[in-house]
Amino acid sequence: MRGAVLSVSLPEPSIPVVILGVAAVLLATRALVRRAYLFSPPVRRVVLETVDAALFAVVLAFVIITFVVQAFYIPSGSMEPTLRVGDRILVAKFYYRLAPIQRGDVIVFRYPLNPGKDFVKRVVGLPGDTVELRAGVVFVNGAARPDLTPSQGDGTCAQNYGPRKVDPGHLFVMGDNRCNSEDSRFFGLVPTRNVVGKAVLVYWPPHRVGVVR
Repeated sequence: MRGAVLSVSLPEPSIPVVILGVAAVLLATRALVRRAYLFSPPVRRVVLETVDAALFAVVLAFVIITFVVQAFYIPSGSMEPTLRVGDRILVAKFYYRLAPIQRGDVIVFRYPLNPGKDFVKRVVGLPGDTVELRAGVVFVNGAARPDLTPSQGDGTCAQNYGPRKVDPGHLFVMGDNRCNSEDSRFFGLVPTRNVVGKAVLVYWPPHRVGVVR
């Protein structure tokens, strides 16, 4: 059973730290250049302008990665066919500050059993919902939801589950590849505070570019 653990070049908590480190170096460089009277004023001015431009870019990158959008890599097939191994996606980290989480949203969240890992799954149940899986079909509050049943599986794995009521402040999530997904059926509910953001776009590879649905 594979979970859609996302990976980036650096773990998410490290990226802002690295950016802040670069900003600190640029600020120190700026301070040194301002006091480097060995340089002529025109040269010093050009260097300072270059450092200031780089510092602005670094601060902008910090704001974007921390609050706006972040790229993730998909290393497993638990969200197939929606997301495939090797896909690179953009996640809107600000999205749920503007709109509520909806059933059917594909979200990135911190794995409840190890918050250092990021998972991507589809929201199937909201707080207060009762979720059940019958012969591969998702039922929410007793009603069949074919829109939440993108993959029927291959018949070799358990396709029945529940019913399970979703606690307040939590979500029930599943991978679209129901036969090959570690999700709420196994690790339990996801606290809404663990949600990183909404997966909105596959941007790589080129033939896969499109909105995540």
